Amino acid sequence: MLTWKENGRAGGEEAVGGSTEKARAPVPDAELVERPRRRRFTAEYKLRVLREADGCTKPGETGALLRREGLYSSHLTAWRKQRDEGALEALTRARGRRKPNPLEAENARLRRRAERAEAELVKARKVIEVQGNVSALLDELLRDGSAKTDRGSER
Repeated sequence: MLTWKENGRAGGEEAVGGSTEKARAPVPDAELVERPRRRRFTAEYKLRVLREADGCTKPGETGALLRREGLYSSHLTAWRKQRDEGALEALTRARGRRKPNPLEAENARLRRRAERAEAELVKARKVIEVQGNVSALLDELLRDGSAKTDRGSER
């Protein structure tokens, strides 16, 4: 396979009569550069690296640590400043909303359940009251009707 410089073609294209090697992965387009992502370090990681850096006593140990971790000396400077200000302790706490207390969640669930039960009780009392009124009305109608039929049979 020939490269762009060798045959004047874009990288990854195979020239006519080229070798029978397996096709290489296409070369990424230099015009489309991916946006670099900013690295983020956890507070635990920062504190661990600072402890290791503070433990370095021999010349060159700190440099070896920085090379191994892929860091710069400015990272250590900024992280030491954060540690001294107490910012790293604040970062160790979880971000976002606090998880609700399970007792509070159950308390809210039980309150909703009690409110629903009370609403059903109010409905049941109204139904019973209406049934009582209907029963009394029917009883009254039956008495009036039986009194009229009794009078009509006497004649």
